Amino acid sequence: METLEILKRLVEIPSPSGKEDELIEFLVDTFEEMGYEPTILEDEVKDVVVNPKAKIWIATHLDTVPVKRGFEFDGVYAYGTGVCDTKGSITAIILALKEIEDLRIGIALFSDEEEGGRGSKIFVERFEPGVAVVMEPTSLRIANVHYGSLEVEMEFRGESAHGSTPEFGKNAIEMAIRTVLDLKNSLGKGIKMLVQKIEGGWDEYAVPDLCRVRLDFVFPPEIGSEDLVAMISRFGKFEVIERSEGFVSGRSAEILADAIRMAGMKVEYCAMPSWTDAVNLRAAGWDVVVFGPGELHYCHTPKERIDPKEIEMAKDVLTALNDLARRLE
Repeated sequence: METLEILKRLVEIPSPSGKEDELIEFLVDTFEEMGYEPTILEDEVKDVVVNPKAKIWIATHLDTVPVKRGFEFDGVYAYGTGVCDTKGSITAIILALKEIEDLRIGIALFSDEEEGGRGSKIFVERFEPGVAVVMEPTSLRIANVHYGSLEVEMEFRGESAHGSTPEFGKNAIEMAIRTVLDLKNSLGKGIKMLVQKIEGGWDEYAVPDLCRVRLDFVFPPEIGSEDLVAMISRFGKFEVIERSEGFVSGRSAEILADAIRMAGMKVEYCAMPSWTDAVNLRAAGWDVVVFGPGELHYCHTPKERIDPKEIEMAKDVLTALNDLARRLE
């Protein structure tokens, strides 16, 4: 099965953020063998671009989180780091390019999505805004609503005391736990909070006097990051690490819906609750929507999986999108 062969090969090339070069070399060779002329955009990181004069683009990222599982196939699902996020999407792109005879869409493959998003930042500096479909796992639904995100770090300072006399101290970890629970219970509708990291305490038998907590929030477009910052400030001091605003897609979602219908599939919609490269494109003026094969909640875990049939269905949507691009020129 060609789909599995390509996917397996991509997954077997490890590409955690900052180590995408081997995968880039493989993809450049693959595209050249198909008769395309890929371009490498290079600055702090590298991107791969095919058909740079296009008005409608397909984009996804090359990097993964650190490898947690090698490639496996149980007869229904393929497993392994990157199968879904997003080497399944890259596989769909390769399959589509094999079928397309007159390429009208552009292809952009970004580095560093899982870290700082530098690849998509480089891309938007080089190209004028257009229409883009950013491929991320949405179970082949159109994610025309993209959540905003806010990452903060809170610091709690208590007072140390001997471990057998905690009543003489102020436990910074307990202070953090109480505050985090109160904060979570105060969140408005649609806001999600992840306790991403907690650091505090020591091996010595004493009341910990310092605790740091990393919190990540995602929120729908009708809520602004400033509103959330103001709300969090009622619970103590914190440092903003990263932030982005949510948005609703425009014409890009309509064009993608037409392509899905042309591919003989049902059009369904959802929200993308995670940061993606679509945020950087949108901030630069692009009309962007998110779509792709796979289930988001399995990503970044040893359970990451994808149904190869979804990859093939995504390929059909991309080929239909190329036909649409020709008509829209």
